[in-house]
Amino acid sequence: MNKILVCLKRVVDYNVRIRVKPDGSGVVTDGVKMSINPFDEIALEEALRLKEAGNAEEVIVATIGPDDCQQQLRTGLAMGADRAILVESGDEIDPLAAARTFLALIEKEAPELVVLGKQAIDDDCNQTGQMLAALWGRPQATFASKFELTGDTARVTREVDAGLETIEVDLPAVLTTDLRLNEPRYVKLPDIMKAKKKPLETIGISELLSDLEMQIKASNWAAPGQRAKGVLVNSVDELVAALKDKGLAA
Repeated sequence: MNKILVCLKRVVDYNVRIRVKPDGSGVVTDGVKMSINPFDEIALEEALRLKEAGNAEEVIVATIGPDDCQQQLRTGLAMGADRAILVESGDEIDPLAAARTFLALIEKEAPELVVLGKQAIDDDCNQTGQMLAALWGRPQATFASKFELTGDTARVTREVDAGLETIEVDLPAVLTTDLRLNEPRYVKLPDIMKAKKKPLETIGISELLSDLEMQIKASNWAAPGQRAKGVLVNSVDELVAALKDKGLAA
């Protein structure tokens, strides 16, 4: 194949303890470490392995967000991507708007495979990949834990509630990645230095979408409630009695 497009999202690093702003308008990000969404990092690793195996000529990383997202794109370039595209937007982007934006990039770049994480760890929506495939009118293979390419066909093992499911899809297609697909590589300092010389294109989101409108908007943020202390019981009868006291059993 000629090109693989990998869609990334900038999120608060998974090791950071999330804190809600006092006014409930969002989460605290000032001075907080930001990273590539872990599922998207797996997506990039799979794309790079496909290229290294001779199955692709170019890997492109793209993201939507403010200018600060260049840091995550540079990380993607340091991992091995050939070039990067930043679709600049100062607004929060919902899954449908993200899918429409990536569709515009697909029409511009014409990749044979689009890979992204199954979900982002900040909103856990798990919608962008599916919406993108529907808008593009191409097959989708979600929750991938194994990927095999044969010509213009991909054989994908999916993690589903009942276990594992194997499907075949014709390319071009959309692939969303699960945790067990691979282990992303460690970025070394020489690769970080080389990434500074790789091309990074910036496009205003209005250049791709003239009618951008958010369908979902968060109106308030709140920290999870404190869990109640557990109760130890010594018998089934005590358990039933405790459930009855809480109105959870008749």
